[in-house]
Amino acid sequence: MKMDAQKEGFPKGIKYIVWNEAAERYSYYGMRSILVIFLTQYLMIEKNTALSDYHLFAGLCYLFPVIGAYISDRFFGKYKTILWLSIVYCIGHLFLAVFEHSYSGFYAGLMLIAVGSGGIKPCVSAHVGDQFKPHQKELLRKVFDLFYFMINFGSFFSTMITPWTLKHYGPALAFGIPGVLMAIATFIFWLGRNEFVHVPPTGKQQHGTAAVLFSAVKNFSKKEDKGILGGALIDHPVQAVEDVKAAMGVIKIFAAISVFWALFDQHGSSWVLQAKEMNLDVNIFGWQGTLLPSQIPALNPIMVMILIPFFTFGVYPFVKKVFGYEMTPLRRMGWGMFVAAASFVFVAVYQQFLDGGDKISVLWQVIPFLVITMAEVMVSITGLEFAYTQAPRSMKSTIMSMFLLTVFFGNMITAFISKINVFDGPAFFLFFAALMGAFALFFAFMAKGYEMKDYMEE
Repeated sequence: MKMDAQKEGFPKGIKYIVWNEAAERYSYYGMRSILVIFLTQYLMIEKNTALSDYHLFAGLCYLFPVIGAYISDRFFGKYKTILWLSIVYCIGHLFLAVFEHSYSGFYAGLMLIAVGSGGIKPCVSAHVGDQFKPHQKELLRKVFDLFYFMINFGSFFSTMITPWTLKHYGPALAFGIPGVLMAIATFIFWLGRNEFVHVPPTGKQQHGTAAVLFSAVKNFSKKEDKGILGGALIDHPVQAVEDVKAAMGVIKIFAAISVFWALFDQHGSSWVLQAKEMNLDVNIFGWQGTLLPSQIPALNPIMVMILIPFFTFGVYPFVKKVFGYEMTPLRRMGWGMFVAAASFVFVAVYQQFLDGGDKISVLWQVIPFLVITMAEVMVSITGLEFAYTQAPRSMKSTIMSMFLLTVFFGNMITAFISKINVFDGPAFFLFFAALMGAFALFFAFMAKGYEMKDYMEE
């Protein structure tokens, strides 16, 4: 007789994974919340260079998942990859705390955190999935809901607490405390080693993505009008080649999404520097106090938790019922890009006032934060759904890695624009608004010719 999945409870190993993830996300978002302030005020790095370095770091955190997923799947397995890279992560935080006055030491710490965080990112959710049996799908959904809640919950509190710690106790504690939490969580994760379901690495795949693409290039002259990947059919099964074709179609759609991240991740960099110029003395429902510039991004996780059900159960059904307009994943992402562009128009207007000598209240940033978070719900969360449903079973890890790479490329765009220092003041924000608008149109053109698929039942 099959046991009722609802009465089983979560697998024993889940609690060890959840604590590791919670501590990692707390330390990551807390550290990022003060990074641009630390670079400009403590290391005395010029504003545009600090912005560039911030986005270079953020981008690397989304480049290394590709490597982390590869070494996990092919060589070491998820448990060992998470454990070893968690240790690297802790060492990175130690560097940040110890080398608060050393440019090279601090940046070495950032690189270690990028390697650790990026390497862990693609392994944790997959390791969670490995702990569940086929009849426990409902429990699996609940644990992912718990994960998402803890990420946003931890992000809010770390973004509020870490800037306060930096102001009152200095960089060593501000960067060190999250590192201690990560070290404790790593130890707890190690304690669960005998409770986990360990799925062994697959080793080298004869018909993997890289192998198919290599064969397509090698046999290009022999493709016999069977498409650009036709040459791969000489060395690989038809299904393997078709799976890679499906992946390439999704990657084309992802190309335009990269620019969204060039805008979104600035809520922790250029928007923080703008908040620094604003009047931080506030009166909120009778509470009077002074906010810190790097605390303002805490608005994002709170708004995410509110807006997800609002859009899922309110906006999307309303648009369909009243206007007869189905908000498909592609339409959500397309409109979300235009919404993201609008948020930068707001901050450009604010910057115009600030440059003119008007010290406007930081509470005005609530509006663009609301707008950019709406865009996040429409683009980012929908993009994850799109990536999963449009990927054949053999390509799901690859497609998810490609989605994470859009974050990398988006941050590289911002890092480059900040570094060359062509735009200043309102023009800086208006440039990104225009860039996003142009790529939203490009996305609409690409999406029009895309044929939706459903690999959920494979």
